[in-house]
Amino acid sequence: MEGQENASEEPRGRRRRGKIPGEPPKSRSLKPLGMIFDAARAYPLQLTIAAIALLLTAVITSLALPSALRLIIDRGFGAAGSGAEDIGRWFRYLLLLVAVLAIGTGTRFYFVSWLGERIVADIRRGVQRNLLRLSPAFFEENSPKEIASRMTADTAIIDQVVGSTISIALRNVIMAVLSIGYLFWLAPELAIWLLVALPLVIVPIAVFGRRIKTISRTSQDRIADVGAMTTEVLSAMKIVQAFNQQEREAARFGDAVERTFAVAKTRIVIRAVLTTILMTAIFGSITALLWRGAVMVSEGLITGGTIGAFVFAGLIAAGSLGALTEVFGDLLRAAGASTRLAELLDERPGIAAPERPQALPVPARGSLSFRNVTFRYPTRPEAAALRDFSLEVQPGETVAIVGPSGAGKSTIFQLAERFYDPQAGSIRLDGVPLTGADPADIRDRFAFVPQEGVLFSANARDNLRYGQWDASDEEIWEAARAANAADFLKALPQGLDTFLGEDGTRLSGGQQQRIAIARALLRDKPILLLDEATSALDAEGERLVQEALERLMENRTTLVIAHRLATVRSADRIVVMDDGMIVEQGTHQQLSAGSGLYARLASLQFGLAPG
Repeated sequence: MEGQENASEEPRGRRRRGKIPGEPPKSRSLKPLGMIFDAARAYPLQLTIAAIALLLTAVITSLALPSALRLIIDRGFGAAGSGAEDIGRWFRYLLLLVAVLAIGTGTRFYFVSWLGERIVADIRRGVQRNLLRLSPAFFEENSPKEIASRMTADTAIIDQVVGSTISIALRNVIMAVLSIGYLFWLAPELAIWLLVALPLVIVPIAVFGRRIKTISRTSQDRIADVGAMTTEVLSAMKIVQAFNQQEREAARFGDAVERTFAVAKTRIVIRAVLTTILMTAIFGSITALLWRGAVMVSEGLITGGTIGAFVFAGLIAAGSLGALTEVFGDLLRAAGASTRLAELLDERPGIAAPERPQALPVPARGSLSFRNVTFRYPTRPEAAALRDFSLEVQPGETVAIVGPSGAGKSTIFQLAERFYDPQAGSIRLDGVPLTGADPADIRDRFAFVPQEGVLFSANARDNLRYGQWDASDEEIWEAARAANAADFLKALPQGLDTFLGEDGTRLSGGQQQRIAIARALLRDKPILLLDEATSALDAEGERLVQEALERLMENRTTLVIAHRLATVRSADRIVVMDDGMIVEQGTHQQLSAGSGLYARLASLQFGLAPG
């Protein structure tokens, strides 16, 4: 039931797929790739070596090899009376160039690939670090599953672009420029005709490029939808199969895949048309130029070696320009991916420490004060989760919070740890306003046991010491014994080193909950928050957990959310909530003797007649 309350109080279904705040403008340039180059500047040595290797291989390919071919034709094949030694000299020159080209290419590949992997790793770390700073409101409005897709699919695109595409693009730009310059040096007349043909290449790139980028961004959003749907369905497989919804989910997934394919097909068609136009323009122009060159050779205006070198350099220039048309689409896709990741990097937390945070008193007292607090969740601004709510919790006091689902109970915990700020009123911790303190300092005063024990895909030791990462094994076992968890932990195949599975699936619900309690014991903080910690447990599991909770609550200020009133009868004070407000408070005996909401709830659970 508490889960229903959470669903009511913290809506999770209204997410904006594909829209991390601030939908980017549709850029007509590759400017978003600046993020990649900024990241690359952190590695000047590798960047310099890669640039030198790239420049060297481009020069050899576009200048040295055509020159060597010209010399071989004119002074080897074409020179009368040339001996074997004379001919061999030019071929040895060519082999030397090939050897240098091979070494340079291997060097370029290594350092460019290294930069690609390193930059992607840095971007992922930066995005994750920033995501960890953001408040829960951000993840209510934006699907974590889609964010995860951006961390994988988009970074994979950047990895490909940095490790391959950018290198290819730069190399081909250099080779095209050098080859065209070499063509002018060899035969200016033919090279001028080549320049006339260049607009046939540039205009289609400008026209089709903008459309490709828009389609690429849409394609990435559709891929993110597929990834999010896959994660959602696989994580709820038991529910899917229990309700026999396999066919429906398969159909829904099929529709998402077909939408992705439709967008990808549009992108492919545009790129295919662009490639066809450009290849026709490039190679048609080269063919016409070579035709004129052959006539010039026959007229004795140029040598056979010159036309051979011109053909070779012309093919290099055409191939370079043709390759640029291929990589341009990839660069546009990377620009879209960079934009999506930059949005995550640029997002700023809605809850942040003030410039000069006020220090909390030491030692901690454990008092908590809500004064006239009104709060609405960002995803549901029309409904107030708390309305003019006031509550004073004294140090060491145990306060139980009860009421129907949706009354606002869990919201109190969310505000106490400053995951949100109220729209009205104030909250104080040990006399200090939460808005004036550092959120990290605030949360350092709390230990929390959730409704269901949240465990990570790690071993038992790491899950236990999450409450205090530097805890020794002795401290871990002490907390485990206090939480009634030591017996089953010792029985695990590798003890504390046993992997607990994804979300702790290798443990029962009661075992997961006792690990969560042990984690809170290790944290050892002055204020304890218990969110229906014994719900969904069998009688034996509830008894063990309740015993552990009683030890955990000793000498601490404790706030307990409970639906089972039997678990809170010994509380110092019981606060009854309804519709975001306190409707009554007192001890169990006082409230049971009355005729209010608590008495009605008690009569339902204990069979007591309302007083």
